[in-house]
Amino acid sequence: MRRASKLDKVRWLVVYSTDVIHLIPLIGLLDLYIRRQAGLSLPLVVGASVLLLVFTALSTRPFRIAVRGGPRPTAILAVSGAIVAVLAAFPIVWPMPVWLAMLAPFVRRRTIVLLSLVSVVVVNLRITSEAGFVAWPVALIQTVITALAVGAVRANLWLWRVAREAHEGQEVKARLAVSEERLRFARDLNDLLGQSLADISARAAVAENALRLDPAAAAAEMFEVRDLTRQSLREVRAVVQNYRALDLDEVLASVRAVLEAADVRCTVRAETGSLPAETRTLLATVVREGATNVLKHSKAGHCTITIKDGVLEMSNDGVGGPVGEHAPNGLGGLSQRVTAAGGTLSAAPTPDGVYLLKAEVPA
Repeated sequence: MRRASKLDKVRWLVVYSTDVIHLIPLIGLLDLYIRRQAGLSLPLVVGASVLLLVFTALSTRPFRIAVRGGPRPTAILAVSGAIVAVLAAFPIVWPMPVWLAMLAPFVRRRTIVLLSLVSVVVVNLRITSEAGFVAWPVALIQTVITALAVGAVRANLWLWRVAREAHEGQEVKARLAVSEERLRFARDLNDLLGQSLADISARAAVAENALRLDPAAAAAEMFEVRDLTRQSLREVRAVVQNYRALDLDEVLASVRAVLEAADVRCTVRAETGSLPAETRTLLATVVREGATNVLKHSKAGHCTITIKDGVLEMSNDGVGGPVGEHAPNGLGGLSQRVTAAGGTLSAAPTPDGVYLLKAEVPA
């Protein structure tokens, strides 16, 4: 089972807190018990109780559908509305506010306000015709419960939409940052190679034209082409090296934020000020790969990152079984890079049940 994201937890909180209002119709069971003691026939009490339980079960579905962005559940709303109408004949008013709350996500605000007012008026006209006087306390209670139920559903739905938009905004921001970096790299390459390739093309054309009449001049031009090509190659390598360079402090801050966003407590103790640029870049790459493995391949609750004198130790408590060989494009490739730089890299579970990634790079 995949690790629940923060957005999943917000959805669960919104949905389950909204479920509280679905306990309101069950007050009708107490109402029926009191009426049974007052002489209401047993078949009517049993039938009304069954309808209340069926209504309560149906009432949990519409809000979940609204949270998922699904279409209006017309059949559920129609069946539950018919149950409310039948129970109102007793009269049992407790399901009415919840039915209006079920309807609230799928209609306009003024529509739900109008229906709420109509429900209060109709129910109290029914009670007045039975009792012979206006039952103001019943009208007040029904109005308050309706306002609370409808307001809670609309407020929670608004909260969910805000949380979802914020989550989507973070993803868009991350994708935009990647796209901007790619565009920057493309612009740098275009500025770097555009003129160089134009010069190479022009000199190659001159050499081609001079090849028959003056081979020596053509050879001189080709030497110039060779020199231009080598210079362009050096410039491209310099650009790529700068592009690959990573700021270790920024990577540590980013990794900590990402891990904590995934509910992995992260402790960072790093002394990076005296490290050379090459070592900082290499350790930043190891930290980033280690964080990726924590998120993808473990169920860690805590991760610790320490850096001192060029030695990186990154441990987590999420080892859940045997660890396979390192992928060539993951820790396997990193191990080769670290070794080429004169260091060592190891990654394996410890006897304490902790997975330890350790890199030693010359400082």
